[in-house]
Amino acid sequence: MEFKDKVIWITGATSGIGEELACQLSEAGAKVVLSARRENELKRVQNRCSHETFVLPLDLELQDDFPDLVQQVMAKYGRIDVLINNGGISQRSLASKTPLEIDRKIMEINYFGNIALAKAVLPVMQKQKSGYLVVISSLSGKFGFFLRSAYSASKHALVGFYESLRLEEEKNNIKVSLVFPGLINTNISNNALTEKGSAHNQLDSNQEKGISPQECARQIIKGMRKQKMEIFAGGGELKAVTLKRLLPTLFYKIIRKQNPV
Repeated sequence: MEFKDKVIWITGATSGIGEELACQLSEAGAKVVLSARRENELKRVQNRCSHETFVLPLDLELQDDFPDLVQQVMAKYGRIDVLINNGGISQRSLASKTPLEIDRKIMEINYFGNIALAKAVLPVMQKQKSGYLVVISSLSGKFGFFLRSAYSASKHALVGFYESLRLEEEKNNIKVSLVFPGLINTNISNNALTEKGSAHNQLDSNQEKGISPQECARQIIKGMRKQKMEIFAGGGELKAVTLKRLLPTLFYKIIRKQNPV
């Protein structure tokens, strides 16, 4: 897949993986629609991009707005070639201490907000008889981990939804890639929700040792060019996926010894 002149809509575009995907895809000649809640930050990212961009503020909890936002993109470009559903929020709290309202909030943003935007865009792609959905899950979408029960649940849920959607929409030439980033040095742990619903405000030591967002975006784009069904981005921690599949007992012995932050 080539990206020149493709209309690519990215959520969570104001930091980390989303910001770097926007910049690198813009450099490849794409027309990038930048979405997140903070318009001033979207404009900052817009100034980093080298090609045409369209700033479109979006809140994943305000799903009734999505059909109108789709129409704004269509009015601007007349098509949507790629949707990169990257926006979301993480968690740092024990399952037993986390009120159900926090579980619901994380699911509302990471799962329902994600699939609601895909459902709003799907009629456009079905009419075009072409489209590409790129969904940012996580290694936590492959296995659970300490302090991430709701986050991991939301990322697992995305996998089930989009694997089903991939089968259903194959007849319409709509492709789906599920992306599983590992340890990436972003601010996701700073913004993660605690059991009180406040920000964690701390960079995890594991995260700090991860690959850069720039390298993560490069690995994702490499997978996007081949429209791979699953794209993994990260370092040595990605071996855990294979270990869990082939040697699950050893995997659980190792994983329970890992530092949760």
